[in-house]
Amino acid sequence: MSQESGWLVSDGGGARGRRLLVRGRGAWLEGRRRLAGGGRRVVGGGRWGRAMALLLCLGLTAALARGCLHCHGNFSEKFSFYRHHVNLKSWWVGDIPVSGSLLTDWSQDTMKELHLAIPAEITREKLNQVANAVYKRMDQLYQGKMYFPGYFPNELRAIFREQVHLIQNAIIESRIDCQRHCGIFQYETISCTNCTDSHVVCFGYNCENKWHKQSTSTRTTPAFLISPSFTCLEPPHLANLTLENASECLMQH
Repeated sequence: MSQESGWLVSDGGGARGRRLLVRGRGAWLEGRRRLAGGGRRVVGGGRWGRAMALLLCLGLTAALARGCLHCHGNFSEKFSFYRHHVNLKSWWVGDIPVSGSLLTDWSQDTMKELHLAIPAEITREKLNQVANAVYKRMDQLYQGKMYFPGYFPNELRAIFREQVHLIQNAIIESRIDCQRHCGIFQYETISCTNCTDSHVVCFGYNCENKWHKQSTSTRTTPAFLISPSFTCLEPPHLANLTLENASECLMQH
C-alpha cells in the first residue's frame, strides 16, 4: 500500500481495497474538518494578537510622551518640523535614518541620560529657558544648506547633550534655591515623567536674618541656629553646577 496526496491507495483489488480506500478518504475528510476548526482558532488568535499589538503600540507611545522638553508647549510643532525636513540636511543618505531616529527618540533618551538622584521636576520658567535655548540652536542648524556626511547627526547629538546638561542644572538649581529660604518652602514644577503639574516641598536653612531679629531669649532654640554657609552653591558657581558638584559640595560641609 502506498500513500499519495492524502489519499490511501491500495495495491490490492477487490472489496478489501475498496474498504481501505473509503476508510482512507474518511480519514482525510476528518483531517480537513480538524484543520478548518484549527484555522478558525488561529484567526481568532490573530485578532487577539493584533489587539495586543495595538495596546503595546499605544503603551509605547505613552512611554515616549515624556522628557522635560516634551512638556513644553511648542515641542510637538518644532520637532515635527525638524523630523519632516531632516532629509534635506545631508548629502549622504545614511545620515537621514540616523538623524530621524535621534529626533524621534529625543524625549525618551533625555530621561535616560538625566541620571538624577532627585525627581525630574522642573519649574515652568526654567523649562521655557531650556526650550528656547534648544530651539535656537536647532533653528540655526536647519537654516544651513545640506551638510557633508556625518556633520548633521553629530550636531544633533551635541545639541542633545547640551539640552540634558541644561535640564540637569535647572532642576538642581531650583532645589538649591531652597536654602535661600527659612523653613519649609514649596515651589511649583512640571513633572518631566508625565508632564503634569507638580510641586516640590523642601526645607531651607537660611534663617540667619530671622535669627538676628529674634529676642535673645529665643536665639538659643534649634529653629534659629545659624546654618553653615555653602559658598560652593552661591550664584557665581551655579552656572556650571552639576548633580555631582552639588553632592560633593554638600558632603564637604
